[in-house]
Amino acid sequence: MLSREQVQELLHPIGDTATGRSMIELQMIRDIVVKGNKISLSVITLDNREGYGQALEKEIRERLQAAGAEEIHIRMREANEHERSKILGNSEAQTDQDKLVKGHAAGLEKNELLNDPDVHFIAVASGKGGVGKSTVTVNLAAALARQGKKVGLIDADIYGFSVPDMMGIEEGPVVVDGSIVPVERFGVKVMSMGFFIRENNPVVWRGPMLGKMLHQFFGDVNWGELDYLLLDLPPGTGDIALDVHQMLPQSKEIIVTTPHATAAFVAARAGAMAIQTQHEILGVVENMAYYECSHCGEKDFVFGRGGGGQLAETLHTELLAQLPLGAPDNHISEPDFSPSVYKSETTSGQIYNELAASIIAKCES
Repeated sequence: MLSREQVQELLHPIGDTATGRSMIELQMIRDIVVKGNKISLSVITLDNREGYGQALEKEIRERLQAAGAEEIHIRMREANEHERSKILGNSEAQTDQDKLVKGHAAGLEKNELLNDPDVHFIAVASGKGGVGKSTVTVNLAAALARQGKKVGLIDADIYGFSVPDMMGIEEGPVVVDGSIVPVERFGVKVMSMGFFIRENNPVVWRGPMLGKMLHQFFGDVNWGELDYLLLDLPPGTGDIALDVHQMLPQSKEIIVTTPHATAAFVAARAGAMAIQTQHEILGVVENMAYYECSHCGEKDFVFGRGGGGQLAETLHTELLAQLPLGAPDNHISEPDFSPSVYKSETTSGQIYNELAASIIAKCES
C-alpha cells in the first residue's frame, strides 16, 4: 500500500512544460488522497496544447499503476489566473533557492569555519515539535552575545524555519564580494531558509537538496570571527539532523523537552542519536516547566513535573535549566522589538543568562 509521501516521490520527476519545475514542487499535483490501493488527486496545468492533458494523465496513471495502485481518480483542469500567477511566482522563488544551492558544497573539507578549532558548535535538538526548541536557541544565542561572545545562529529547521520572525528580523542578507553576509540582531549573526522564501511559501525539497542548502550555510556565508555557532535543528532524527551530525563531528548538543513524560520520552530519541554519533550532550533544558502567577508568584505545573530531570538521567547528563511558560512582554513600538527574545532583566532573561554562563564554563574550561 502506497503512502501519500510515496505518491509524491513517484510523481516528483514529472515536470511542468511552462516552467521546467517539478509539478509536485509547484503544487500543480495536489489534493492527494490514498485509501488502500485507491488514489485520487487533482492536477492543474498551464499548458493548454491539444493532447497535453491526456498525455500527462497517462503518465501519472502509468507511474502509479507500476507501483501497485489499482484504482486511480484524476481531476484535471487548467489553472485560473490567480493560480497561474502563484505557480509562476513559486517557480521564481524556487529558482532563487537553486542559485543559492549551487556553489561550493563540494569543498566542505576545505571550509575554514568547519575546521576552526576555536569555534564551539552547539546543536539544539528536540524529539518533537512544539516544545520551544527555537525559543531556547534564539534566547541562548542572545544571552551568549550579552556575555561578550561572538555568536552565529543557523536556522537549520529548514521546513519549519522561524528564527527570523522570532528575533524580529525584517531585512535579508546581502552578498558582498561573492559571499553572503548574515543578518545581525541582538549581537547574533543569523542565517535561515526563511530569508530565501517568498511570502511564506512552503519548502517542498527532498533530503539531498536540504543537505546542500545546509552546506551553503557553512560554505558560502561570511561569518567572520565566531566563538559559538548554534544550530536550531528540526525536531526528531531526520535527514537534516543526520547531516549535521556527519558534517560536525565536533558539535555538542542540547536537548529541549517539556516536563510532560511523553515529550521527555520522545526527546530521548534525539539524545540517543547524539550518543550514537559520538556527540557530547551538554545537558537538557526543560521548557514550559511551570506557569508563575504574575500577581501572587505561585507556580502551577500545568504540564506535569519531572520530565526534564528524567530525560537528563536517561541520557546520563544534567538538567541545565527550567524555564517558565510565558512570552516576552515586548512592545511593538520598541526599537529592539522581537516576539520571542527575553530582555536580560526579566525572570526568563536571567535564567538564559545563567544557562549561557553554564555553557561557556562547559565549553571553555
